[in-house]
Amino acid sequence: MYRHLLVPLDNSPLAVETVRKAVQFARDLGATITFFHAREDYAATSDGALLRITAPDEFRQGVAGEARAILSKAEVVAREAKVAHKSLAVTSSRPYEAIVDAAEASGCDLIFMASHGRHGLKGLVLGSQTQKVLQHSAIPVLVAAVESNIPRNLALATIGDEHRSLAAVIHGLEHVVREARATGRPPSFSLLRAIVHYIAEFPERLHHPKEDAYLFKKLRERTSELDATLDELQRQHIEGRDNVTALARAIARYEADPAGGFEGFAAAVEHFAADQMAHMRLETKVILPAAMQHLTAVDWTEIGHAFAANGDPRFSIDDDQEFRQLFARILTMAPADVVRGTRGADVAA
Repeated sequence: MYRHLLVPLDNSPLAVETVRKAVQFARDLGATITFFHAREDYAATSDGALLRITAPDEFRQGVAGEARAILSKAEVVAREAKVAHKSLAVTSSRPYEAIVDAAEASGCDLIFMASHGRHGLKGLVLGSQTQKVLQHSAIPVLVAAVESNIPRNLALATIGDEHRSLAAVIHGLEHVVREARATGRPPSFSLLRAIVHYIAEFPERLHHPKEDAYLFKKLRERTSELDATLDELQRQHIEGRDNVTALARAIARYEADPAGGFEGFAAAVEHFAADQMAHMRLETKVILPAAMQHLTAVDWTEIGHAFAANGDPRFSIDDDQEFRQLFARILTMAPADVVRGTRGADVAA
């Protein structure tokens, strides 16, 4: 039976569902996963070559940030399921060759890939590099059908991906606390400020308002069974803003007094992380399954558009892009293992 899976990923809705299916498969087998991302050679482009000279820090973030973001969110799902995992990113202009080489070099005995959930050869071809890997790999390839083009699945993939992003950042914050306690050295306060800015502006200003305005609103229209739970979640949304403010103040006190401010900072991180993980767990375990039961295809189309395209004038698509870039920058600034914590959170939709 297969013991080590290579799971190639890109930054698409197809990849979000691929991670979930791959982790379930590996957990059933007791197998290990290597998540893999082949990034293009940015330095070979005219923009990349210029940026490498004029702004090396920004160049480094552009090269490594997106790969780290893609892989860290996959690791959140594996961590929740207690599946052994590691991640690998390489630069390549021929992804299918990089996938085959990575599987062989990592000692994998199965490549787990996805295609769109369509029948026949057309479905395989639409899986991007999947068909080429099938043609060139001596290692077995398992192709999982993923219905990523269905409105409900697109909406759930986007919500789950946003949950995973926040969980990855929270794990990083907890890692900072562990490292500072173990070494006695203050962390990078610029990193901490970036993390707080991301949390304050993305989940609090974009993600949670969209849940209130679309997902929760539609559920209330379709059923009254969840009113008490939705009331509690919306109360937590309000309380979450206060927790972020408390976290920011604790970081400021810590920076002003590195010797005496650590324990207050650590306590604020612990409180914030516990509340956010419990909040996402309730949404994932109760609200999303109920939404799958009660909402209509039209509901899912509206919800998916709101989350994926910021379909409400209150939400700016430019801001959404900004926070994706900020998330990648946070992970680039952080230590390499910053997202490899141990907490199981059940946050992946």
